[in-house]
Amino acid sequence: MDEFRFYRWVFYAAAAYNAIWGIVMVAIPNLVFDLMGMARPNYPSLWQCIGMMVGVYAIGYWLIARDPVRYGVFAWIGFLGKLFGPIGFLMSASKGELPWRFGWINLANDVIWLIPFGMFLAKISKRPKVAITTP
Repeated sequence: MDEFRFYRWVFYAAAAYNAIWGIVMVAIPNLVFDLMGMARPNYPSLWQCIGMMVGVYAIGYWLIARDPVRYGVFAWIGFLGKLFGPIGFLMSASKGELPWRFGWINLANDVIWLIPFGMFLAKISKRPKVAITTP
């Protein structure tokens, strides 16, 4: 039995989610702002850049899903991003720079992934270390 079966599904789902989110944000950068009734940003290309970065995370999540032992350490990058994103949002919203309703984005993009990513990192940290090598 595959001890990482659950986590494989989590990371495949995260890869798909991030790829779709990234593509949509690059293709339609004002979508989130329009749906939330917010003013469109002056520089939508900055939002597109964020979409591109989110999309790139999909590659890492796909690699982790395919080989959790070999690429599992990369989950730290995703975990920290999903931790610091909501922290940044809370700081911005508390200053009035973002409306609180914008927090729904953090809930879907970050918060829901924290527990399974954290559980995976706890599991992988107990295993013997494996060097990343080229095939």
